[in-house]
Amino acid sequence: MHSLDRIGRYRLERPLGTGAFATVWLAHDEELQAPVAVKVLAENWSHRLDIRDRFLSEARLLRRAGSSRVVQVYDIGELQDGRPYFVMEYADGGTLADLLAAGPLPVDHALALTAEAARAAAALHEAGIVHRDIKPTNVLLHTAPDGTRRVLLADLGLAKSLAQASVLTLAAGSAGYQPPEQAEPGAGIDERADVYSLGAVGYELVTGSVPGPPGRVVPPGRLRPDLDEGVERALLRALEPERARRWPGAQAFANELDRLAAGPSALRAGRRLDGVRGRLNAMTLALAAVLAAAAAAAAVTVLIHGGGASDEVRVADSTGRVVVKVPAGFGRELRDSGWNPSALGLAKGHEPGLVVADDLNRWSDLGAPVDGVFVGLSEHGDVAAKVKALDHAGCHYSGSRTFTDGDWRGVVRAWSGCPDGGSVTESALDPADGTTQPQVYVQVRERGVKDATDAILRSLSVT
Repeated sequence: MHSLDRIGRYRLERPLGTGAFATVWLAHDEELQAPVAVKVLAENWSHRLDIRDRFLSEARLLRRAGSSRVVQVYDIGELQDGRPYFVMEYADGGTLADLLAAGPLPVDHALALTAEAARAAAALHEAGIVHRDIKPTNVLLHTAPDGTRRVLLADLGLAKSLAQASVLTLAAGSAGYQPPEQAEPGAGIDERADVYSLGAVGYELVTGSVPGPPGRVVPPGRLRPDLDEGVERALLRALEPERARRWPGAQAFANELDRLAAGPSALRAGRRLDGVRGRLNAMTLALAAVLAAAAAAAAVTVLIHGGGASDEVRVADSTGRVVVKVPAGFGRELRDSGWNPSALGLAKGHEPGLVVADDLNRWSDLGAPVDGVFVGLSEHGDVAAKVKALDHAGCHYSGSRTFTDGDWRGVVRAWSGCPDGGSVTESALDPADGTTQPQVYVQVRERGVKDATDAILRSLSVT
């Protein structure tokens, strides 16, 4: 296998993902001084003309879509060994799968994101293209210059023109998101196949679970009992096994999700977050990213403890390296299986970490008061620089202070008056003995304006 560090004017930095047929790299465009994504056909498939044609077809279909809601193609070419590549827009905000790593999202966020994905699919349909493989890993988030997030549909490796799709004979799609008409060879499809997949994405964003097989989907209200019946009906209509019973198109589905998100409540007894439609609030993204950094599919441990309200609860991550004491009221639910530092903008990986709160489902919900702590260990990068760059829109920045005790030293930044009436602190710590590793990232979220941060930091132990 040939090692790559440059393709033309594009300097390759690190792989973003590897699939069965290709690898996508994060690269730097030296002419435009901008990050891009470069997709390269795998060496072992370079001599298969059918695979090569499918690879090039994806680039052409992305270009043909010509929509700001679909990943843009900037360039196409061929390596010296004959393998084709194409250069795309880089989505720096990760994927919906990243947001889902810790479980379901606040319902209004889930509706807004699904609606945006549906509008992206509608743009494809208007261009005469059916995606055939919409799923959370193929829905990307891109940060706009004003700090808002834009949803992009990506990976058209299985996409076809609607004219071709009407007479398709090969099965396609991913389990859980695949409509029944795509599961068996011989069935033609139309844009309603993508509506089914979008319904599956929305279902997972709301419940944290991939829906069951077509016709045997558990009503989402059973998994999230406070879910509004209108939301349940909209999702189940998208997931109808008979396509004639589904929403007639992706835009119609998006319109209904918009209506539900704009209503008085998406939860029977819930709260609506202002400004959720079409974008995620910067603070919500920061909080959600931290919680999503906890290991994918990690179970929630319900903590049981005794004592009065002034008691502390000692919690540890699954490796036993990170130990911290939190106020007893915080210690109700725990995820202990680590985090991905890329959520903070550091190098991608898996490091020890935990999140403990009185209700982890509320952790990323700005409108839901919650008491909790996230602790993540990092062996690489500059945690302090990343923490100093954080901003929580909708909160009042209260300033920063230094923290020093026998074990740790660092910076603590604080925000108060957040939409839930509470406060947030962000801390970056280094060992007090002058060594540079490990570094620790700590986020504390509290009801009201009281501040338990210093006591939590003093209790922190890392081995």
